[in-house]
Amino acid sequence: MRIGEVASRSGVTVDTVRFYERVGVLPQAARTPSGYRDYATETVGRIELTRELQAIGFTLGEVVDALAAHDAGAATCESERWRLDAVLDRVDSKLAELKLLRRRIVAAQDACAAGDCRLSLPRPPAAP
Repeated sequence: MRIGEVASRSGVTVDTVRFYERVGVLPQAARTPSGYRDYATETVGRIELTRELQAIGFTLGEVVDALAAHDAGAATCESERWRLDAVLDRVDSKLAELKLLRRRIVAAQDACAAGDCRLSLPRPPAAP
């Protein structure tokens, strides 16, 4: 399968396919005698899995590592669950940060409503 067809079927750009090959998401494609990349049909599924893992919070590096474990043949749901746990821990940590930020914003709103605006600098006293 040529790169344009892979891109079209997987919903990404040709540049994304090239990038995924460069960073290790995709194995190096075979080349035709004329030099065109010739991808296996499984490439589309691999790109779709990559996009799904990124959508649930995996970094690209984590995706590459998970795919490498799969390619080595030893990956099972049990052996790889820790990857999901790590992403969930990161999301929970970010949620805690966002909740704290929300409380600070609400406190600033409450202060504003009480006449103590925290969005402006104190004005210098008027000259006599």
